[in-house]
Amino acid sequence: MLRRLALTAVVSLAALATAVPASIATASGPASSGPVPSAVPTTGPFAAARPALGPLPVPLPLPGFLDGGDSGKGSGGGEAGNVRTRLTVSVENTGVAGADGTFELECGPTGGSHPQGQAACDRLAEAGATRSGRQELFRETPEGTMCTMIHGGDATARIVGTWEGRAVDTTASRRDGCEIARWNSLVPVLPDVR
Repeated sequence: MLRRLALTAVVSLAALATAVPASIATASGPASSGPVPSAVPTTGPFAAARPALGPLPVPLPLPGFLDGGDSGKGSGGGEAGNVRTRLTVSVENTGVAGADGTFELECGPTGGSHPQGQAACDRLAEAGATRSGRQELFRETPEGTMCTMIHGGDATARIVGTWEGRAVDTTASRRDGCEIARWNSLVPVLPDVR
């Protein structure tokens, strides 16, 4: 919706520019000094290339939450400056061989010691592609939420770092239905202990 509003504003500015020709737009008031300068060339080689619908709108950079979070890419020096996801995942009491421990995960490019690094980065990219995913993926269950009293095991995890340039510090467990669902939505960033 915000992207649509931003694009509508740019289109509206272009329509406004064509609605008031430069020859009509004059300054008014006591400090009037004549016509308002126009960005459209009236002489020179570009004067004949004036588009029929008026001047093209200037592309405006969109904030990170509108352009998919890519606004910071390319601003760092080298490949390490482009890493926008760097997480430390600590997992305990899963009962699954090799699943417990502390693992580093980097995405863009994939790196670190996470045993399923590429699959975990793919899951994070999938969640980041939707607005609801960006808002919900690491959000803890709000206090007072009605959850089924199903115990899914003693596994606990903590995820700390940055995801798509945003700070992350969350814990997960399998103590009730809400937490089990949360854990499962984070697989394979967290191990599958079903």
